[in-house]
Amino acid sequence: MKQTEFLTIVMPFKDKLFRMAKRLLVSTEEAEDATQEILIKLWSKKNKMDSYNNVEAFAMTMTKNFCLDRLKSKQAGNLKLVHSNYTDSSTSLQGELEAKDSISWVERIMDELPEQQKMVLQLRDVEQYEYEEIEKLLDMKPTAIRVALSRARKTVREKLMEKHNYGIA
Repeated sequence: MKQTEFLTIVMPFKDKLFRMAKRLLVSTEEAEDATQEILIKLWSKKNKMDSYNNVEAFAMTMTKNFCLDRLKSKQAGNLKLVHSNYTDSSTSLQGELEAKDSISWVERIMDELPEQQKMVLQLRDVEQYEYEEIEKLLDMKPTAIRVALSRARKTVREKLMEKHNYGIA
């Protein structure tokens, strides 16, 4: 496989790899490093790419596993889960601050979720993956995905309601 073919296949989902890494790792720099490592690994497997049913799903699985391994490593003691892929320069300063505050609250709530719920919520609601794709990526049964997603959404909703209704009788 030539470089142009590789780029044609991989570049359309490169940003998804980055967002997944960003969801799992603390900083943009860590996510960029992880994305770069995955792209290097994909390049080293370029001759086997035709044998994969879905290169994007394979790459997302590689990213998830790489990031989780990174989080488990001794050098990752100071990493935590963070995510923000919201930028809209057309909003007012107040609207932007409110949006960032809301995202910050959702991030904190997501940090408290069990790992499986966090991953399902990220893949389905942030990355917009289909249930079948999540099933392959996380090696879960469809029922388990729906239950984890339902529980994660319910927890986020309840915590946000607590925050917004705090002090209201």
